[in-house]
Amino acid sequence: MAKTNKTLRRRNEYQIYDVPIDSFFELAFSIDCVVFGYGKKDLQVLLIQRGAEPYKGLWALPGDLVYPDEDLDTSAGRVLKALTSLPDLNFEQVHTFGAVDRHPLGRVVTVAYYAIVNLKGFNPKAASWADKAKWHSIKSLPKLAFDHRDIIDYSYKKLKESTLTKPLWNGVIEEKFTLTQLQSFFETVLDKKFDKGNFRKKIDLFQYVKETEEFEKDVPYRPSRLFKFDKKLYQKNEETS
Repeated sequence: MAKTNKTLRRRNEYQIYDVPIDSFFELAFSIDCVVFGYGKKDLQVLLIQRGAEPYKGLWALPGDLVYPDEDLDTSAGRVLKALTSLPDLNFEQVHTFGAVDRHPLGRVVTVAYYAIVNLKGFNPKAASWADKAKWHSIKSLPKLAFDHRDIIDYSYKKLKESTLTKPLWNGVIEEKFTLTQLQSFFETVLDKKFDKGNFRKKIDLFQYVKETEEFEKDVPYRPSRLFKFDKKLYQKNEETS
């Protein structure tokens, strides 16, 4: 009780606003995880079917409130695992959404994180209060809870922009890949077809895409040369840019 009274006295010392100082502390934060799944012909996003109010039964992003004693990055990993059973991913914080009326129970500001993975290696399983966890095509999303369609649209735009400047495909396609496989990644994420010759010229600008002395094996056509990502060269370029 003594600690509570001390806190209240401290807040009263800062009563310089037109609304009670305690109103500023009646605010919750949440995390929403936008996980994109790469397939050869389609880009998908992971959704859960909510098993709790509000919006029970609707599809939504894996998301939940941030605990008072955890930071945002830690919360992102916890929320994803708790609702989909997936491990923590290489998330990047993408944007903060803070419309006053975005949550029916009160003022909730949400911080969105996004990542992209290969669909083959990630099989989500619903857990906690999520009834289902399922991949959905980015082109045919169901009705979503809250403002989650806006969050997905913003994150998808960010994903496209980052694909043109960062090696997001590293860890998503094979460690050693053909240029055709790399082109397929770009076309799927950007939802755009590239002329083979022009794409090759573009890749030549990425100095960290290095050719190897290896070729494809056990294919019914002429094997293509394999390439790999040069992480050290990429980091060096980032440091000097």
